[in-house]
Amino acid sequence: MIFSTYQFVLIFLPITFCGYFMLNHFKMHACAKLWLVLASFYFYAQGSPDFFPFFLGSVVGNYVVGTALSGLQGERHGIERKIILAVGVLANCALLGYYKYTDFFLMNYHRLTGAEVVYKHIILPIGISFFTFQLIAFLVDSYRGETKTYDVLDYLLFITFFPQLIVGPIIHHAEVVPQFENEENRKLNWDHVSRGLFIFAIGCAKKMLVADPLTTDAQGFYDHIHSNLPMLQSWFHSIEYTVSYYFDLSGYADMAIGLGCMFNIEIPQNFNSPYKAKDFQEYWQRWHMTLSRFLGAYIFRNVYRKGNKYRNYYVATMVTFFVSGFWHGAGWTFVAWGIINGTLVCIASYRKRKGKNTPAWLGVPLTFLFAVLTRILFVSVNFRQSWKVFRSLVAISTLNMADFTAFWTENWYNIVLTFVGLGICWFFPTTKKITEEHFKPSVKWLCYAGVLLVVCICNMDKVVQFLYFQF
Repeated sequence: MIFSTYQFVLIFLPITFCGYFMLNHFKMHACAKLWLVLASFYFYAQGSPDFFPFFLGSVVGNYVVGTALSGLQGERHGIERKIILAVGVLANCALLGYYKYTDFFLMNYHRLTGAEVVYKHIILPIGISFFTFQLIAFLVDSYRGETKTYDVLDYLLFITFFPQLIVGPIIHHAEVVPQFENEENRKLNWDHVSRGLFIFAIGCAKKMLVADPLTTDAQGFYDHIHSNLPMLQSWFHSIEYTVSYYFDLSGYADMAIGLGCMFNIEIPQNFNSPYKAKDFQEYWQRWHMTLSRFLGAYIFRNVYRKGNKYRNYYVATMVTFFVSGFWHGAGWTFVAWGIINGTLVCIASYRKRKGKNTPAWLGVPLTFLFAVLTRILFVSVNFRQSWKVFRSLVAISTLNMADFTAFWTENWYNIVLTFVGLGICWFFPTTKKITEEHFKPSVKWLCYAGVLLVVCICNMDKVVQFLYFQF
């Protein structure tokens, strides 16, 4: 089940919402939490029914391990705590590794040894990369003594709360569990509901009206890569894919934030106009911010040591982006994508340390250009395919006016939509800024949200999955 479907908007959400606040209205707070947990379990099971028992076992198992770590504080339990933490983290990594990387390791084993292998073709459970990060963060913080023994329902809500369960934003227990424990958040708040519907409507429009048609068109191009690609088509579809990725991911994040707001739960912002960034260090401070936050807190800070040349900022950055690349997908193209992004971040950091700041008029288009080029590597099936696309970007001999006219005639709608998307990325404020500075519960804003939702609902017969479902 995804947010942009009739099943979710017209059935699941109203029933879940009404049940939760009705139970809270009658002071049945524990039942209300249980209702939301069960609804979230149902939501997940619709997407990965075969994996659901393992998901449930993982969630319960991590609660047991985290509770044990919280109860074993002090130096006298040092060895036991390290063993328990290691077992918990390795178990999470093993589950993720089996489902996500089995065929990748088999393929590389075959290439290295020539031995025959039987590929498993395991279907990747939705959201496994995201909730695995949240579970590992919970265990590490329990080991550090930064958690308390949470009520089991609060813990389950932290992990399974359906708005952020599948594709994030990646939430931290310290920012969400207190919200579920807050008495005021159990009361129906119509200001929050109206604000949440407005944010949800914007996210839905981003996803369905911009991202879906662009993604479908660009993916059609990348599904038929050959050796003699026209330069014009390669540039356009690569830019088109870059734009669609932003609207797809930020649209999902807006929808998740809006849903959380309706339930009086604040979910952190995940995108902050990344294509307005002047360099790649700033870009990664604006793109998928909760993922960057997690990697910074649990990878970068464990590698970086000030004054140690072998564990300095640049080494820690490269290790962090290597992990990020490998986390994104089971393929060497993702590893290369991570390394290139890490290198660009290091270059930006070095220039800033030397006092060399790129002006916005040059830095913004250059950063976007590199975002397009790295996106080619990200969406390509292998290096061979990406090389064909890269090579076609400089194939000037394929340019001629007749092809340009024909291409415009056949693709004018997606071309206009791509430029509209770029205009929004570069010149419009973020959803967060619009909501905080301009939105007020009123008929005017209700009409805006209503029109967007009606247009989206009329298009929900064309379901396109969110791009990050494959991660």
